[in-house]
Amino acid sequence: MKNSTSIAIGGFDGMHIGHQQLFKALDKDGTIVVIETGYANLTPKREREHFSQYPILYLELDEIRHLGGEEFVIFLKEKFPRLKKIVVGYDFHFGKNRKYSSEDLKNIFDGEVEVIKEVAFHGDSVHSHKIRAKLQIGDIKGANAFLGHNYTLKGGVVSGQGIGKKELVATINIEAKEYLVPKEGVYATLTRIDDEEHLHPSVSFVGHRVTTDGSFAIESHILDGEVLCKDKAAISFVSFIRDNKKFNSMDELKVAIKKDISIASKELKFLQL
Repeated sequence: MKNSTSIAIGGFDGMHIGHQQLFKALDKDGTIVVIETGYANLTPKREREHFSQYPILYLELDEIRHLGGEEFVIFLKEKFPRLKKIVVGYDFHFGKNRKYSSEDLKNIFDGEVEVIKEVAFHGDSVHSHKIRAKLQIGDIKGANAFLGHNYTLKGGVVSGQGIGKKELVATINIEAKEYLVPKEGVYATLTRIDDEEHLHPSVSFVGHRVTTDGSFAIESHILDGEVLCKDKAAISFVSFIRDNKKFNSMDELKVAIKKDISIASKELKFLQL
């Protein structure tokens, strides 16, 4: 990173289509500078690295929030001695109390500052907070359009309630505490098992098991055959099927699951897996 000549600065939670416009403005020796606020839950921690070929430097907000404008630029130059270009979004602010804007950065930095204009999709400006809002109402297709990729939860495998394989359908259960969990309900999904390259068509449930033990679960049923998952899984959300619902009996639940599987199978049929 010491040889980087250009950097893009931002929070970059989600690595969405707006963020990608900043990365396009980097040169071949570019670096992404992520300001960690502690609120990243779309692409937490190092998950951002799956969505760009550029190296990423992570900076804790508390490390830099006290710096004045000129101090911030000096800090960046110490990190990147060959720095010639800084890329930021139109709404970028920095320094104590977010006092400084991209215009201030242009005046302080002696190299090039490129400010990327607002990115919109179908007339709606793209922001991480809007993606979170879409996920929380179950608008998976809308969230994915803003992201430019399928929203994905990753986590280690945990034990389920033990009745799925015996009475309902076999599921892979994961724990994904660092992620924003979409609205409770059933989804058509694609699931990656352990380190496999292949994505399995699947139907997934997120929420409290209100018909059985009431516990919270993130679970995925694989549609193309039974698989063994040892350590971890990644569940990518394609579309919302239905809300979480309490059924009067296990038989009613079985009928609903059968219908969910049918809907998910049709939704995923034409995807290139």
